[in-house]
Amino acid sequence: MSVPLDQALDMTGKVVIVTGGTKGVGRGIALRFLDAGASVITTARHEPPEPITSRTHEASFIAADVRDPKQIAAVIAFALEHGRLDGLVNNAGGSPMAEAATASPRFSEAIIRLNLLAPLYFAQQANTVMQQQDDGGCIVNIGSLSGMRPSPWSAAYGAAKAGLLNLTQSLAIEWAPKVRVNCVSGGYILTEQAELHYGDEAGVARVAETVPLRRLAEPTDIGDACLFLASPLSRHISGANLAIHGGGEPPPFLAAAGLRN
Repeated sequence: MSVPLDQALDMTGKVVIVTGGTKGVGRGIALRFLDAGASVITTARHEPPEPITSRTHEASFIAADVRDPKQIAAVIAFALEHGRLDGLVNNAGGSPMAEAATASPRFSEAIIRLNLLAPLYFAQQANTVMQQQDDGGCIVNIGSLSGMRPSPWSAAYGAAKAGLLNLTQSLAIEWAPKVRVNCVSGGYILTEQAELHYGDEAGVARVAETVPLRRLAEPTDIGDACLFLASPLSRHISGANLAIHGGGEPPPFLAAAGLRN
């Protein structure tokens, strides 16, 4: 059913959970939903030093390890104190750099548990609630460019994110029509930890020049995509992967051949 455009991004009365929502990309996502009027619950292992606040709303926070189904259940229960659950953004994840040849089994298992199994566990519990609601709900998984191409020095992470894409497509079929499930895959993103991946300010600038749109994504760019996928504007979109990468990575041969400036 079509919704007037001036109401399409109004999330007033909606309840949304954003995992890993206290910093970086998660904070940008939480802020966008707050700006749209939603009641936002953020979760992470540690409480942020300051509340996540928009111009008119403040996010609620509950500490949890998203790899633990019992702690996930506590977050769901906390959200249901608002009476419903409309959206889940599975954002918590990440990985330090590690050589595949020497990465320990414990390390690899931990990376896959955080980036693939935790989103599955959280989605399962959210789906149980959403299926009981007349208007269902939506789940957005935060993927990565690393899951769409080779991911050297973060192989377990890239494999987990590739798995998350397949999981998104599978759940979209299983849980339809009540629950829509989509993925947002970010490219190079400018966060508080950008120097760990791209180096100093000059390094960030050099990386940005490789992006066709000539800049790194901002966390709120990812938030905008999530808000769109949670809104009635995407009411017939499920099982999709929305890539927010500024045009992607140009083939290396272009620069080697001097065909790209």
